[in-house]
Amino acid sequence: MCDTSSVHGGPDDLGVPLHDFSTNANACGPCPPALAAVQAADPRLYPDPRYTALRALLAELHGVDATRIVLAASASEFIHRITALAHLRGARVVALPAHSYGDYAQAAVARGLSVVRPDDAGGASAGLHWACEPSSPLGTVDPAMTQWRAEGDATQARASAAWRVIDCAYRPLQLEDAGQSAQALPSTAWQLWTPNKALGMTGVRAAYAVAPQCSPSEDLASLLALAPSWPVGAHGLAMLTAWATSDAQQWLAGSLVTLRGWKAAQLAACSSLGW
Repeated sequence: MCDTSSVHGGPDDLGVPLHDFSTNANACGPCPPALAAVQAADPRLYPDPRYTALRALLAELHGVDATRIVLAASASEFIHRITALAHLRGARVVALPAHSYGDYAQAAVARGLSVVRPDDAGGASAGLHWACEPSSPLGTVDPAMTQWRAEGDATQARASAAWRVIDCAYRPLQLEDAGQSAQALPSTAWQLWTPNKALGMTGVRAAYAVAPQCSPSEDLASLLALAPSWPVGAHGLAMLTAWATSDAQQWLAGSLVTLRGWKAAQLAACSSLGW
């Protein structure tokens, strides 16, 4: 039976744990420019309900048209929303990676959809297919990504019939070249970005998705219609705005150098202990 629990770490009724490895947040964080932006956010006002300026910044960061940017309250919220839309469009089976974030399955099971893994029969009939870039928790190349890259843009018609979503939560924190992870993302899949992990600010709940160029306008309109009003509040707006700046991106690049050094030291310590 599929575990649909949404609990995955963080504080509980015993308080904040001394060490929490569940969030996979950047250990160098919080990112100073992003933290300053969140602390300076004005909570008295509603954000622009269309997030016009923010969507323009994120579109420039990814080199796409602003119409392809969809704001979300969090990655978890977007997972549930796009699963709901895929279900409305006729999806009955959801394909997941061998190891994956629990909300993929939770969103599917909540809507009565079947969940399959790579070795399960029925994967070919999946109406919604998830992949991670890089895979979690192994940090390797997700086999689905290999397949989607090999197919290329020639399968846009097929991709439009099956929703494909790439969870890019850990792509900004990639420490080594994991082969195909260094390549461009497949253009026929949605990209889900959660900068709070890379910025070391997982307590700020805000995310966004980049629609594939071939995505029908009615799909974008439906995703917006399924969203609550103002899914991103003032503090999430400030964090995502900071994420799109050169200051935050430069800090992130510098943090990866530090993380590589810490990883090497940790591996050396484990090796010295015979692990």
